[in-house]
Amino acid sequence: MVDLTIIQNYYNSISSSPSSETAHYIPYLNAFLAILSVYLVYRIIFPPTSPNGQVLNAQQQAKQKPQPVVYTKFTPTTLQPFNGIVEERVLMAVKGKVYDVSAGRSFYGPGGPYSNFAGRDASRGLAKGSFDEEMLTPIDEPMDTLGDLNADEIQALNDWEQHFAGKYLLCGELVEHL
Repeated sequence: MVDLTIIQNYYNSISSSPSSETAHYIPYLNAFLAILSVYLVYRIIFPPTSPNGQVLNAQQQAKQKPQPVVYTKFTPTTLQPFNGIVEERVLMAVKGKVYDVSAGRSFYGPGGPYSNFAGRDASRGLAKGSFDEEMLTPIDEPMDTLGDLNADEIQALNDWEQHFAGKYLLCGELVEHL
C-alpha cells in the first residue's frame, strides 16, 4: 500500500513556503509586474490619440483600423492630393505603379526627406538619385516617358521599384487619362 503521510508531508512542504526551485522566479515575476504597471500608468497618462491629437475611446480606436484598399487608376492630378497633407494616406508612383507608402510616413510624408515625391511620380528622381523639385514632371504636362535615362539610371530605378514592391502595398497604377 501507499503511505499517504509521505504525500501529505510533501504537499504541506511545497504549499507552506516557496521551494528553492520556484523562489528564483519571484524576482522575474516582480520585474514583469513592475513593467506592466509602468505601461498601464503610461497608457492612462498618455492615452491613444488620433492624428489630430484627440483622445480616442475604445470604440473610436476600433474605427481607426485601416480601410480596405481598392486598386485604383490614378492620373497625375488625382494622385497629387495623396501627399499626407490634403489626404491622410501617402501615395507615390514608381514606373507607373502607385504604392501606399503611408507606413513610411516619416520618410515620404510632410517634413520627410522624400516628401516632394508624395502624391507624385517619383521615377525620374529615384533613377537619377535626386530629390530636387525639378526632377518632378509638372502635373499639367504629359507623363514622363523616362526615355532619356541611361543604363545605370534604369538599373537604379529598377532597384527602387523592387524596394517599393517588397515593402509597400501596390494600390494602383498611374495613367495619362482615365
